[in-house]
Amino acid sequence: MSNQETSFVTIGQRVLANPLKVRFHYGHPDIFDRLFHITRGGISKASKTINLSEDIFSGFNSTMRGGNVTHHEYMQVGKGRDVGMNQISSFEAKVANGNGEQTLSRDIYRLGRRFDFYRMLSFYFTTVGFYFSSMVTVLTVYVFLYGRLYLVMSGLEKSIMLDPRNQQNVKALENALASQSIFQLGLLLVLPMVMEVGLEKGFRTALGEFVIMQLQLASVFFTFQLGTKTHYYGRTILHGGAKYRPTGRGFVVYHAKFAENYRMYSRSHFVKGLELLILLVVYLVYGSSYRSSNIYLFVTCSIWFLVASWLFAPFIFNPSCFEWQKTVEDWTDWRKWMDNRGGIGMSVEQSWEAWWVTEQDHLRKTSIRAFVLEIILSLRFLIYQYGIVYHLNIADHHKSIMVYGVSWVVMLLVLVVLKMVSIGRQKFGTDLQLMFRILKGLLFLGFVSVMAVLFVVLHLTISDVFASILGYLPTGWCLLLIGQACSPLIRRTLLWDSIMELGRSYENIMGLVLFLPIGFLSWFPFVSEFQTRLLFNQAFSRGLQISRILAGQKDVSEFEFK
Repeated sequence: MSNQETSFVTIGQRVLANPLKVRFHYGHPDIFDRLFHITRGGISKASKTINLSEDIFSGFNSTMRGGNVTHHEYMQVGKGRDVGMNQISSFEAKVANGNGEQTLSRDIYRLGRRFDFYRMLSFYFTTVGFYFSSMVTVLTVYVFLYGRLYLVMSGLEKSIMLDPRNQQNVKALENALASQSIFQLGLLLVLPMVMEVGLEKGFRTALGEFVIMQLQLASVFFTFQLGTKTHYYGRTILHGGAKYRPTGRGFVVYHAKFAENYRMYSRSHFVKGLELLILLVVYLVYGSSYRSSNIYLFVTCSIWFLVASWLFAPFIFNPSCFEWQKTVEDWTDWRKWMDNRGGIGMSVEQSWEAWWVTEQDHLRKTSIRAFVLEIILSLRFLIYQYGIVYHLNIADHHKSIMVYGVSWVVMLLVLVVLKMVSIGRQKFGTDLQLMFRILKGLLFLGFVSVMAVLFVVLHLTISDVFASILGYLPTGWCLLLIGQACSPLIRRTLLWDSIMELGRSYENIMGLVLFLPIGFLSWFPFVSEFQTRLLFNQAFSRGLQISRILAGQKDVSEFEFK
């Protein structure tokens, strides 16, 4: 992050000022010509939402009124920047929100209309164009994987790959993808940093710093921040409602709890990462019988890297995340947060319900167009069930629409059972524990009986069970998203409690999927040692280890004294 900041305030500002002539106001070091602005209407802005990035709007005003923002080299000093993962993500979210509001503002429109063609392109790619391109990049991944999902589920990919006339083309495709995968690592994004460090310290030093950055998992960090930019920029474009996010400038070495990371990154990274993970798994399972493993690797390696970064980067860059004691405390805190039913006066840090309701604030004030688009986007999760049910062994290769209809009957039965458990917990959970346990026992016996009949009579297989889970989980998430979008209407009915319980179930599943690898790695002490060496420099790491040893000796001496 510091190297990126260095390149932005040096070589980036020089190029923006001359020859591009599209430099604006970017923060504290920039100063105003007071007389120029006072005589041209001032620089005040009325809206704290649209003008969230107030500094750059002053630059827009100066340029539209005939001014020119220049860059003067004087003295290069280090500025206090965000150093913690959560701080940096909050800053990136704030800037992405600001760029979303800039995209919708009149200032961008007027500047785009008045610039000449080349200056307009420079203006676009150095302001909102960067965030728009980032969003398009992520959307392309979704379109690509959903297109692949359709091909593999419909059988088109199999017919294309097994066609003898296409065998030579397949080999050419492998060679092309092999060379392309090298550039998918995003190495070109660090070119400005390498150039700036090379100009100041020499290109040998720049190359060494680049290698060290890669060893410190800089690619994971920047891939994760790509998701932050995309989520908050896209949400602002769709729903609006940008707000200021305080970040702070402290020296962060504290351990962020699992629940805190989950609250911060659940919707922006974890949900999207798990969706891409399911897409990759389905594409792998249903195409492995005829597809070359090399093609699958070349096509999806960068997407697997994207998924791993979005799911686990907050924990990799979280100090002491893989210490066993911290892991136990995180799990206890997570379960306490999830099980807290909420109520009046409960904050988002205390209760899952309070946080879950707060996460839907943008849907209550959105427009009709955004509301309809939100529902349309949610319907993409129905593709999984529609494609998978026809590949089940129990379907016996039937292609009738009745197979899909029966799958919906099963889905409704599952939802009814969940509703019965929810009602039983409300009525019997506190006073009549025996009745509630009898209800759960009866439901369990009924489930076992139905599964036994399906295995014996209809020849259901274990693979069908796992495939059904892959098909039904996205369908339930689709229903949950539609229920959240229609919350103003559903809140008046009895279905809202069911929607909330369904959401709680999914949050528990997602939290468990994320926590299992952390708990497993926490068993091995060397993982925590490696993380400490990765996050901090050698001197600080050594001091941290010594402080732990001294703290342990102090605890032992106190215990012996007692």
